Amino acid sequence: MRRALVVLAALLVTACGGGTQPGAPAQGGSGLTKVNAGVIAIVDTAPIHLGKAKGFFTEQRIDLTITPVQGGAAAVSGAVSGQFQFAFANTTSLLTAKQQGLDVKVVANGVSSTGEQGKDFSAVLVKPDSPIRAAKDLAGRKISVNQLRNIGDTTVRASVRNAGGDPTGIEFVELPFPDAPAALQSGRVDAIWVVEPFVSQAISQGARPVAWNFADATSDLTVAMYFTTGRTDADLTRRFTAAIRKSLEYADAHPDEVREVLKTYTKIAPDVIAKIYLPKWPAEVNKASVQTTADLAVADGVLKEKIDVSALVP
Repeated sequence: MRRALVVLAALLVTACGGGTQPGAPAQGGSGLTKVNAGVIAIVDTAPIHLGKAKGFFTEQRIDLTITPVQGGAAAVSGAVSGQFQFAFANTTSLLTAKQQGLDVKVVANGVSSTGEQGKDFSAVLVKPDSPIRAAKDLAGRKISVNQLRNIGDTTVRASVRNAGGDPTGIEFVELPFPDAPAALQSGRVDAIWVVEPFVSQAISQGARPVAWNFADATSDLTVAMYFTTGRTDADLTRRFTAAIRKSLEYADAHPDEVREVLKTYTKIAPDVIAKIYLPKWPAEVNKASVQTTADLAVADGVLKEKIDVSALVP
């Protein structure tokens, strides 16, 4: 009888949660915390894949699942809804989300421009026989971007403005990156903005770069960041941040391993992977560049009003 009461008491404790607090991170059978991260399957996110392979997240007692998403909007909505504990999105998407009152908070850098003209992972390209010879000549032209009113058109306008041109008459056309090189060849647009591997692909087809928009916008541009929401446990946030920072530092120092890990989660051909310009992956967010991106977005009407980036990036 005594044993039966003990067993019954144990079952009641289990049924009532066994001391697990609502909202606490889920624990796996191995004692690791299960984490789902929403991440776009592109070159920019190589560090998180490399860090998982190297065991940097396991070191922090994290069982990491990387869930592919289509873009920053999906990453933000997934994090805010609770589907993801952490996610990756570009700076403009996160600034927009913050201004809309969404509960997003940056935990680490995601990817940064190399800052080098001719050797960055983002560029504006034209056909080889185009009369457009420099960034200022893009004024009044039709240019493709993967998403309207985001980091692409904002930084392209900055390139034109910095070169002495007037960006107000540019017509931006929304096209997925994979479709942009063909649209350029067919004459559907005058220029395309793309990132790697599409920069190298377009150049191999004869396209000519006329602007390196990320490098033009500001020095050491923080292009995207990893973020979470207020619902995420503080200790888990600390551990994830430590793991992703270590992943970023390792990727930045080991480009050959980055090129190898790209073969595991992207569909980029190995011969293209060998040639593409890799971005930089500093662990620290360049807050000054985030503020510059915010100010450019306000000037272009992408953001409604000036925002203090300290509210987004602690």
